[in-house]
Amino acid sequence: MRYKIVVDSCCELPDPYKNDPRFERVPLTLEVGDYRILDDETFNQQEFLQKVAAYPKCPKSACPSPERYKNAYETDAEHVYCVTLSSHLSGSFGSAVLGKNLYEEEFGTKDIYVCDSESASIGETQLAMKIMEWEEEGTMTFAQIVKKLEDFRNAMETYFVLDNLDTLRKNGRLSSVKAIIASTLNIKPVMGAIKGVIVQKGQTVGIKKALAKMADIIVSEGKNLESKVLYISHCNCPSRAALVKELLLARAKFKDVKILDTAGVSTMYANDGGVIVAI
Repeated sequence: MRYKIVVDSCCELPDPYKNDPRFERVPLTLEVGDYRILDDETFNQQEFLQKVAAYPKCPKSACPSPERYKNAYETDAEHVYCVTLSSHLSGSFGSAVLGKNLYEEEFGTKDIYVCDSESASIGETQLAMKIMEWEEEGTMTFAQIVKKLEDFRNAMETYFVLDNLDTLRKNGRLSSVKAIIASTLNIKPVMGAIKGVIVQKGQTVGIKKALAKMADIIVSEGKNLESKVLYISHCNCPSRAALVKELLLARAKFKDVKILDTAGVSTMYANDGGVIVAI
């Protein structure tokens, strides 16, 4: 292979690429009390959600070791790209960088680029798919693709609406959010990210109104949407994902729309009923 794309397991790969040799998912570990699993192809979303619902404390995740990333870089591919969770949300990026250092200490220098997605979930997917697209075109050097990827990452936006913010809050991932309204009031914040740090974009009453407000914000903040692929990921709520697609297509045109189900880490943070959009 000329190239290989390594992603951590917060990235939702579309079905055609889950067994594609050009891709490798490096799993994080998920913990719900004594229940401990790897977030790999054996992940069972329904079982995990049941464990979380029955556990009085907060589920946790642990990033892969640098050695695990080093192993992923050991390939005949000339170009290796690694896309990870935002460094503000996980230690995965730091571990991936250390893995690159370990590789180079043992094998020497190689074209390896570790990308902090400054996002999660389908934000990572967006970046991985763009790398594949540009590599398959075969017209750019490794350095040119890295530069283009950084520019794309810097312009990309991630939005989400969750039914339950407890996991994010208890794991200290909402430190920049000034006002989180009690869920008993049925106030649903519309969240986004600035340089990988979670921020609140707005709020409204009820989940459907929050999804509609998210669609309004996406369109008002979006640029050149007709040239972009819209990715929507959902945690056990395909009808909500379909509604978000409908709301957005009524407001704007997109190059394409992809709907995916959350993987393990995204399921842990999004919780049952969460919807994430990356554009």
